[in-house]
Amino acid sequence: MNIQKMMQQAQQMQADMAAAQAKLASEEVEASVGGGKVVVRATAAGEVIAVKIDPEVVDPEDVEMLEDLVLAGVQQAIREGKAKSEEAMGQVAGGLGGLGIPGLG
Repeated sequence: MNIQKMMQQAQQMQADMAAAQAKLASEEVEASVGGGKVVVRATAAGEVIAVKIDPEVVDPEDVEMLEDLVLAGVQQAIREGKAKSEEAMGQVAGGLGGLGIPGLG
């Protein structure tokens, strides 16, 4: 096992991981719930950046429905962002197998 080569691979993987995280912070996902009545945009890193609500669903007599729609939209956007993030990080972490360390990759 060549320790120097292993260290170089680890450093490269660390740089790849940082680049993937930076890319995820700028990638956006969008979740639409209630037939498009509430739309939530978030980054793949999990930051909610916008919420759009159709005025039709703003009913002072039924605030709970609007709250449920907003919550569902935020949860869906975060799930989609997390899935995108896990996919990207999995591709980077797949390089761990080349380090020759048992249990990685």
